Amino acid sequence: MRVKSSATDKSTIAIASSAAPMTAGTANRGGVALAVLGVVAFSLTFPSTAWGLESFGPWSLVSLRTLLAAVIAGGALLAGRVPVPDRRHRPGLVVVAAGVVVGFPLLTTLALQTSTTSHAAVVVGLLPLTTAVFSSLRTGARPSRAFWIAALAGAGVVIAFTVQQSGGELSGGDLYLFGALLVCAAGYTEGGRLAGIMPGWQVVGWALVLSLPLAVVGAAVALPSEPVRATAHGVLGLLWVAAGSTFLGLYVWYRGMAEIGVPRASQLQLAQPLLTLVWSFFLLGEEVSAAAPVAAVAVLVCIAATQRAGRARRAG
Repeated sequence: MRVKSSATDKSTIAIASSAAPMTAGTANRGGVALAVLGVVAFSLTFPSTAWGLESFGPWSLVSLRTLLAAVIAGGALLAGRVPVPDRRHRPGLVVVAAGVVVGFPLLTTLALQTSTTSHAAVVVGLLPLTTAVFSSLRTGARPSRAFWIAALAGAGVVIAFTVQQSGGELSGGDLYLFGALLVCAAGYTEGGRLAGIMPGWQVVGWALVLSLPLAVVGAAVALPSEPVRATAHGVLGLLWVAAGSTFLGLYVWYRGMAEIGVPRASQLQLAQPLLTLVWSFFLLGEEVSAAAPVAAVAVLVCIAATQRAGRARRAG
């Protein structure tokens, strides 16, 4: 009996050992897929914002965007009977709300009054590196040297492409964009950390609910002060940035970050500026520089390198 039991135990251990990598690999692929969906959703944000500005002023658009997303999130939280987060998690949710829900949309919307969507998208291409740095400082994550080399190379490609597009000059909107980089990286880092503790959609939901009072006040003040010219593009743009970018995009993004880690997920965003260039060409008719395909290939190589380095680090 003992021999039989021992053999059974060894077989069980062997099966469990072989199944574990498959489960981890499946979860890893799922996390990457979710983060990629988030990047696709975010890549449509700038073109949608440009459409929204056809109908609304910048302050009205940001207020309505946050208001609608908060209503969606609040309804989901009520339907799920989700309890209020612990007091210890609330400061982090405030950071997410201030950085991702309010700060980034407001600063980028103001920037798009003077910058093209393609230029803004490429400047924000520095967000992956900024997020990786914030994550390393905040959570103690220590990506490998290969990861940082690939991340810096990707950021270098983005910067070179930005300089080439702008003729070597920074526009006034770039100051807004650089501010948006900082607040968004902080919000992504804190949201990714919280998504490892609670479901990602709850992180997004509570951050939006926290922003609801400010959104109501902002809409009440901005709408009478700024002209409103309802157009199909304007309404579609508003609906997408509220439901698509702010709620759905952040939901899958934070879930992906929780599964594969903030630094590794952040580098997938290197593809976001190039996707936005494609949307800007098809949706807005903006010209795309001949250097874009070259930059696209270089960025994709850097993304592949960061993902490989991240997998090796986790395996180690």
